[in-house]
Amino acid sequence: MMDLKDKIAIVTGAAQGIGKVIALGLAKCGADIAVSDINEVSLNEAVKEIETLGRKAIAVKMDVSSLKDCEAMVKKTVETFGRIDLLVNNAGITRDTVLLRMKEEQWDQVIQVNLKGTFNCTKAVIRSMFKQKSGKIINISSVTGAMGNAGQANYASSKAAVMGFTKSIAREYAHCGITVNAVAPGFIKTAMTDAIPDKDRDAMISLIPAKRLGFPEDVADTVCFLASDMANYITGQVIHVNGGMYM
Repeated sequence: MMDLKDKIAIVTGAAQGIGKVIALGLAKCGADIAVSDINEVSLNEAVKEIETLGRKAIAVKMDVSSLKDCEAMVKKTVETFGRIDLLVNNAGITRDTVLLRMKEEQWDQVIQVNLKGTFNCTKAVIRSMFKQKSGKIINISSVTGAMGNAGQANYASSKAAVMGFTKSIAREYAHCGITVNAVAPGFIKTAMTDAIPDKDRDAMISLIPAKRLGFPEDVADTVCFLASDMANYITGQVIHVNGGMYM
C-alpha cells in the first residue's frame, strides 16, 4: 500500500462510482479527503465511509463548471486542513449520441464539466501548490480520448483535451515541485456498464486483450501510486488502465 499519511487530497465527482473508490483508496493509504460533488446526500455518505477508515473528511457540494465554486472548495479545504497536497480531477459526464443527433447543449454540457471543470479546479488549486512548492494533480481522462468512440464525439474530445492540458500544465509547473499526470481508464465495471445489454457488453470485452472489464480499484490503485512519493519523478504522463485495449 502506498504511504500517503497525513496528505490532504481533493477528489471531485467523489460521491459515487470511480471517484468514490479513488477517495476511499487515498484514505486507506493515509490521506485526509475533501470530497466534492453536486450530489450532497451521496457526498455525506462518502464522508462517513472515509471516517470509518480512521481519516478525516469534509463534503463540499459544488459544480466544477463554476470557477467560483472551485475557488470556494479550495478555500474551505485550506481552512479545514491547512494545505492541499493532491487534486484529483475526476468529475465528468456523458451525453452520448451520434453527431447528426447531437444537440449543441449536449456538446456544451460535456465540455463545461469534463474540460472546463478540470481547468477550473486546477486553476483554483495551483496558487496554493505554487506557494508551498509541492503538489500533485491527477486528471482522469479516458481511453476514448486516445482512440475515439462512435457516439461520443463530445466526450472523446473533452478527454483528449484533458491529456493535452495535463502535458501543458506539467511543463509549466515541474520546476516548482508540482507533478501533473493523467489516468485514462478503459472499460470499467460500474453501474453504467452493468446496465449495458449482455450482447453489447460482450462486444466491448472482445476488444480487450485481457478479456474482462476493469474494476474501479484498478483506477484507484494507479491514482494512489501517482499520488505517492514513488512517483515524484513522473510528470506529464498519461497512464492507460485498459487491459490492453489501447496500446
